[in-house]
Amino acid sequence: MRCLMNPRSESIGYWLSAIHRHTMIYLDRETVPLNIGSGQAMFLAHLYHRDGVSQEELSRELKFDKATTARAISKLEKEGLVRRNRDPGDRRAYRVSLTGRGRDAGDELRVILRGWTETLARGLTARERRLLVDMLQRVFVNATDATCGGAGGERKP
Repeated sequence: MRCLMNPRSESIGYWLSAIHRHTMIYLDRETVPLNIGSGQAMFLAHLYHRDGVSQEELSRELKFDKATTARAISKLEKEGLVRRNRDPGDRRAYRVSLTGRGRDAGDELRVILRGWTETLARGLTARERRLLVDMLQRVFVNATDATCGGAGGERKP
């Protein structure tokens, strides 16, 4: 085991945090040709599946504050990957949509993310992969229950 401060830790949080850090390192390296970083990659991936959502919805769905979302969207807009349009139903809000270049970048990002998934699952059987995903989904529900009042719920005070 390389790059570990505590390779014997039994802390679930430790391992999730370590994997997250390495995911960000991987994304920062692999998204260089897209001219974005790991922070923008999450927004691009989300828009690839939920194109046309409002900035506020992006913030809520990705659990980022509005300022972080605005910065990420500004960077994607500067790179010509997204465009912001006023929401016809709420002139104070913006809808964020992928451009043609953004859709192409999203295709490339999907390949990058699939590669990372394969890297993470290397050496696992199909059964172990399904079991791992099932356990991670249950851990996620526990996390959202503790921080948001349930899966998809609003944040607890």
